[in-house]
Amino acid sequence: MTTKDGTTGEKGRARTGRRLARSKSLETATAAANRPLLTDRRRAIVSGHMISRRAFVAGSVVALLTVPLAAEGQQAERVHTVGLLSPPPGPYVAAFEESLRQLGYTRGVNIVFETRSPGTRSELLPKAVADLLRLNVEIIVTGPNRFIDAAKEASASIPIVMVYGSDPIGRGYISSLARPGGNITGLTWEPSPEILGKHVQLLSELSPRPSRVAGIVDPSAPYVSHWKEAEHAAERRGITLQYVQVGAESDIPKAFSTIIGWRAGAVMVFGSPYLWGLRAQIASLAKKNALPTIYMYREGPDAGGLMSYGTSLTDSWRRAASYVDKILKGTKPGDLPVEQPTKFELVINLETARALGLTIPPSLLLRADQVIE
Repeated sequence: MTTKDGTTGEKGRARTGRRLARSKSLETATAAANRPLLTDRRRAIVSGHMISRRAFVAGSVVALLTVPLAAEGQQAERVHTVGLLSPPPGPYVAAFEESLRQLGYTRGVNIVFETRSPGTRSELLPKAVADLLRLNVEIIVTGPNRFIDAAKEASASIPIVMVYGSDPIGRGYISSLARPGGNITGLTWEPSPEILGKHVQLLSELSPRPSRVAGIVDPSAPYVSHWKEAEHAAERRGITLQYVQVGAESDIPKAFSTIIGWRAGAVMVFGSPYLWGLRAQIASLAKKNALPTIYMYREGPDAGGLMSYGTSLTDSWRRAASYVDKILKGTKPGDLPVEQPTKFELVINLETARALGLTIPPSLLLRADQVIE
């Protein structure tokens, strides 16, 4: 069969199909041209949505991987146990803890303290130390000497930090100040002997000026060099200095009877941890007998004595924290030099001065680190 244009039927059907296809393509193109274009803002939203989903997925994976690692790090942080053997009441342990906190240790987080305080009952000391050893403390912080002795006798391996040891070389605690050796290090109680010359000088500035001074000493702490320095300073100022021993609390009344018999005008309380514990009893009897007193520690005037010039026990506890930190980080106690007191303070109790009828020169008050009104 032939069409009007002379082509055969099969060829004509092919041409007709091609025309229809071109027509459909043209309609599709026209519709696409007439549709509103995708704006830049919509493209950004779509793109941002895709990026956000990718970021979310990636962040979730990182978080899932990080959580176990963080937990592992928290579990790995060690909690240290430090033993405190008979720390004195007052601000001392708080100062010690604050200093440790500044070094990165927080109570209950990465450090705990086990405290045993047998007080003056020496028979309870061995049990107190045994308790600390049973609790596997890593360090024992203690002082004065009788507590250091108990810790030393119980263990030759656990580090012992003495806060105020006396004559540590003579007692066999250490080999030398610079290289202690063994398991004991820390801080000593006594400053150099010259400090007692300063005590005599301060008493000589009072009005009225004493011509006789009594020195209360602890027979278990015979600091001969300190006594000689005080004697030389007294001689240079025309002052007579005599000593009386107090080895127990019951010795205090008898000592003051002797002091009054000497007609002493003032009392020097020589430094020892034992006399530190008797400071209030000594101050009370001194005031009762109208005698000014000078101590080597500020707790003396705090307890009613007249004045003090010497080391700060609170500062010693602060400094002990640095020893604990170094030992916990791996330094052997035998490699840490023993420190002697470096910070001294003059404290005057004006209330006691008034009660005794004394005049404190303005020049002396100006030099005081603290005046108790």
